[in-house]
Amino acid sequence: MKSEYKLLIDGSWGDGSQIKPVVNPYDGSTVADVHRADAAQVEEAIVAAQKGFEKFRKMAAHERQTILEQASQLIKDRTEELALTIASEAGKPIKDARVEVERAATTFSLAAGESVRIHGEVLPLDINRLAGDRLALVQRFPLGVVSAISPFNFPLNLVAHKVAPALAAGNSVVLKPSSSTPITALMLGEILLDAGLPEGAFHVVPCSPKHAQPLLSHPAVKMVTFTGSPVVGWDMKSRCGRARICLELGGNSGAIVDADADIDHAVTRCVIGGYSYAGQICISLQRLYLHETIADRFLDAFIKGVKALEVGDPLKDETQMGPMIDEAAAVKAESWINQAVEAGGKILCGGKRQGNMLEPTILIDVPPDQPVSCEEVFAPVVVIYRYSDFEAAVNAVDTGEYGLQAGVFTKDISKILMAFNRIEVGGLIVNDIPTYRADNYPYGGVKASGLGREGVRYAVEEMTEMRTLVINNNR
Repeated sequence: MKSEYKLLIDGSWGDGSQIKPVVNPYDGSTVADVHRADAAQVEEAIVAAQKGFEKFRKMAAHERQTILEQASQLIKDRTEELALTIASEAGKPIKDARVEVERAATTFSLAAGESVRIHGEVLPLDINRLAGDRLALVQRFPLGVVSAISPFNFPLNLVAHKVAPALAAGNSVVLKPSSSTPITALMLGEILLDAGLPEGAFHVVPCSPKHAQPLLSHPAVKMVTFTGSPVVGWDMKSRCGRARICLELGGNSGAIVDADADIDHAVTRCVIGGYSYAGQICISLQRLYLHETIADRFLDAFIKGVKALEVGDPLKDETQMGPMIDEAAAVKAESWINQAVEAGGKILCGGKRQGNMLEPTILIDVPPDQPVSCEEVFAPVVVIYRYSDFEAAVNAVDTGEYGLQAGVFTKDISKILMAFNRIEVGGLIVNDIPTYRADNYPYGGVKASGLGREGVRYAVEEMTEMRTLVINNNR
């Protein structure tokens, strides 16, 4: 890892208008100094991306495939360096950071495959006497410049889910990474250049939200893809003009553990779901509904599992949970916990904070209208409820503004289908936590949780447009 990182615009590394240190959330040390763009430099990147698109779109699909395959391999080759960077700038435990790098390599590999599978179709139009003897050829084309705005919690793989499908489709990309975790994205820029990506196809411009406005409003931008908070995302939608937009926003994921579930399996998975990366995952398990006949047994094992978590330095292999991204985030979560207790909730374990470190916390008896239950806490906090009627539990999981993913632990197919039909979410995960995600399925939310889908093939569809050619066979 270098001590200083510059902007990537049009294939060159240049100075920004200011330099800001990236801080390790665990110990407060400086990871590296990163140059930040002003609005003029962001606009410069967009103009360069527009010119780059006109060249990149003409590249043969097999050539894009080769570049993306090479990028995937280079990510694998730099696994330890990338994982160390993620752990240092994001505070993610090093074991989880290595998993993220592996997933990002897979995401680029999937995109390489999709680059040569962007199919159209042929439609005969002789459907009635009025249509006549004609034939339609439907083909997908790249949109142009894609603005990608990524969050801090997966600084490599969530970037990959925006960049890789966009490039597979033949678009050019201008990326604004999170201000907390820009180094990994800049390293990806190095990798893509080393993989042979043409100059002008990919640009990385760390900047403030104020200076990012051209990414939304510049007429050359044809699509905005954003992952982050619902408040920011939905406001962004109103400022994008004619640009297409994909929003991957927050969640408030619930899971149901029914009487017939494999309790040991459910406990193990729910500990992971609630506390991986200190709960700073959009599909983190936040609300847990336990059937009353198994609730005590589940809770005994769950509390033991949570208390046994290794909490501390993310650079140590044994660490299972590290710090939150900054003290402000930890203070907010702590205040919500305290509000819940004042409203009648009880802490079964955790609840204390020291700096950025918030103990893994379990709450019971929390009124459902408390923020820690009905909003996105984005912290290592799980709220427990008991139920006797499965349908009531399904309705409870479905309550609220968010609809990203949910989980159901049961062997009863009728209950599974009831949950699938009733719970308004982008994905229902059966006999596992809502925190599960594979990189090839359509991922995204409904209601306040988002608009559009990621998952490489589905993102390619979002990032292309259909055109129809009609041929008159009589002339």
